[in-house]
Amino acid sequence: MALPGQATMASRFAPLLALSPLVVWLDQWTKVLVVRQMVLYQSHDLLPGWFAFTYIQNRGAVFGILAGHNQWWRLPLFLGLAAVAVVLLALYYAHSRPEQTLLRNALALVLGGAIGNVIDRIRLGYVIDFLDCSWHGHHWPAFNLADAAITTGIGLMLLDGLLEGRRHKETA
Repeated sequence: MALPGQATMASRFAPLLALSPLVVWLDQWTKVLVVRQMVLYQSHDLLPGWFAFTYIQNRGAVFGILAGHNQWWRLPLFLGLAAVAVVLLALYYAHSRPEQTLLRNALALVLGGAIGNVIDRIRLGYVIDFLDCSWHGHHWPAFNLADAAITTGIGLMLLDGLLEGRRHKETA
């Protein structure tokens, strides 16, 4: 017998409990495949001049920022910032309204991506990147599925904010 509000609680946190672990699992699984199948800096062109799998160990932050600095302060800084981000995302999710499905899915993507990269930093001291994109000779820094989930989630959060603004204008 379900307690009052129990089904609501389960459905409220369904995206967080389903999507975030799926992102973490896919991210970690693809990184294991890359490490098992490739050597560091090895690259496989899938769409020459556009897209490749390239095995990189990112010891820095986003786009390798701070990679050349000492590990003794860099790793605690990255882990501390990630912990704060995870807590803030979870709080933001907990305070979202039930009808904010897009926002909840977006937050679940960002949270899953953040956790995926934190696992790498704790386990390895760096993040495994392998998705390598170029466009007309312009190269984008390599990234991974966790980064893609974070970026997609942030994009969806921005879209939700725009849609929320429109909804408020329409009801005003």
